[in-house]
Amino acid sequence: MVTIRDVAKHAGVSVATVSRVLNSTGYVREDTREKVMQAITLLNYSPNEVARSLYKRESRLIGLLLPDITNPFFPQLARGIEDEVHSQGFRLLFGNSDEDLKKEAAYLHTFTQNHVVGMITARTISDDETYEGLGFPVVFLDRTSPQYPSVYADGREGGRIAAQEIIKRGSKQITLLKGPPNVKPAQERFQGALETLSGANVDFQVMNTTSFSFHEAKKWAKELFEKHANTDGVIASNDIVAAAILREALQLGKSIPDELQIVGFDDIPQSELLFPALSTIRQPAYEMGKEAAKLLLKYIKKEIVQNKHIELPVTFIERNTTRKVD
Repeated sequence: MVTIRDVAKHAGVSVATVSRVLNSTGYVREDTREKVMQAITLLNYSPNEVARSLYKRESRLIGLLLPDITNPFFPQLARGIEDEVHSQGFRLLFGNSDEDLKKEAAYLHTFTQNHVVGMITARTISDDETYEGLGFPVVFLDRTSPQYPSVYADGREGGRIAAQEIIKRGSKQITLLKGPPNVKPAQERFQGALETLSGANVDFQVMNTTSFSFHEAKKWAKELFEKHANTDGVIASNDIVAAAILREALQLGKSIPDELQIVGFDDIPQSELLFPALSTIRQPAYEMGKEAAKLLLKYIKKEIVQNKHIELPVTFIERNTTRKVD
């Protein structure tokens, strides 16, 4: 690894001179500055961000904690965050918690040790006490919090829309998948769908699930058709589960959407690539990430925040796992 001493040696200057160039402190002759910058470029030197933060007493690091990076929804959030903070001269430290409280606590310690100036978390466990006394602002993403600033989509309305659309397209025997009980956004979308189904002239059943993982989703899909063989409409807890149900239905020889309609939730990029392409409820993940970053940056810069809770709308994306209506 190239060090600041290597840069100084190559440029024929002292380490202190290289430090002044990097941190824009003190006087450095222009020709000397050029030599240092050429050495940095030639050696591909990257200064340690934490060390620079300590030296300048001004960190440019922001912590980001996601629950499951294998779920394609979360990288979309992360991309929105990264684009916004990078444009403002900040960098991200990333953690993947796997919904494990011990792992989450370890990442919080890491963020603190690395002197982050703020944090965005998409955790879904309802335990805000974990974040008390951190010493830097925290913004919750993809969930609501009465105590902390938050950015989220209208999940309950998304559930209502999913139920309305599948009923409108003629499904009469509907299976509603209830997402993991510890995941608040999943429960909000479930409640929205349940409200609509309960007031409609259709038969429906609820199927409990405990995970959004790819491996578990295949198990839920098999179980659904074993227990509810007459199902002609499925409202899935997210797009991963919907994709597993679609695969299982096709393997069973079901015609989609004539015999079975499926509506997902999230609109991950892969949904459009499925065959048939998945109808789903779109959460504006990239925009949610950007809004969360903008909100956090206001707190970091001590600007006035007029709205600490930002709700973004959801929309129905009609593709080919639902029937067409006039």
